[in-house]
Amino acid sequence: MNRTIESLSNATVLITGAAMGMGRMYAQLAVADHAAHVVLWDVNEEQLAAAVTELSGRGSAIHSYVVDVSKLEDIEAAAEKVRHEVGTPDILINNAGIVRGKYFWEHDQRSDIAATMAINTLALMHITREFLPAMIEGGRTSRIVNVASAAGLLANPRMSVYSSSKWAVIGWSDSLRLELVQAGHDHVKVTTFCPSYIKTGMFEGARGPLLTPLMEPAVVTERVWRAMKEGTPILMMPWTVKLSSALRGILPIAAWDVVAGRVFGVYKSMEHFTGRK
Repeated sequence: MNRTIESLSNATVLITGAAMGMGRMYAQLAVADHAAHVVLWDVNEEQLAAAVTELSGRGSAIHSYVVDVSKLEDIEAAAEKVRHEVGTPDILINNAGIVRGKYFWEHDQRSDIAATMAINTLALMHITREFLPAMIEGGRTSRIVNVASAAGLLANPRMSVYSSSKWAVIGWSDSLRLELVQAGHDHVKVTTFCPSYIKTGMFEGARGPLLTPLMEPAVVTERVWRAMKEGTPILMMPWTVKLSSALRGILPIAAWDVVAGRVFGVYKSMEHFTGRK
């Protein structure tokens, strides 16, 4: 059955990390697509208020919640409020994430390792677990978008913790997709998004590998939005991500290290990383 979403006029969309950057762009796309309700989650109260001001009065009901997605108790409390005040989301965009770019032994146990795994990996599972049973039970055409990364497909120096968080997301997200298919819940589709570097400020200082320039956020969000509506299982951007994944699977380790390190420059892409200040 074709379950491509043609209209969001009766849909509720929930976006994490929605106060700025790509999360805010997803919210703008939801409003532009005439979503009935747009639910914004973010830890930054000031930016969240600014997003609400920008998006209000355009036809969609805007609901905002200050949520620290690194804490399960915050997720549980916010999810209960959403269920009570808005209802079950039809579309869940698990967008919130952080990045740490340094050698593994330089990471702080709590602010780097624990925080990265909590926000980039566990939060997606916890949030999805809060809403998925009702999505399944409701029978409505539903979508879950999990933002992973090309770093979850390829090892890279100075990205050990970040990469591990995204490897976990890819494994979980695509397994969830298969579970829904196997259980016959075809109305809920999962899209796993694996991008290379995007010009959002999160990867400030990073250099794109050969043939892989830093991508424009607006172009990326529009492509993800289309993939979400079509129920695309996995979206890799740009095309070189798929190419590099294929080469990594074919070549011996020593040969791949030469190609990735010396030819494409993947292994040096984070040497001048500073991140968002």
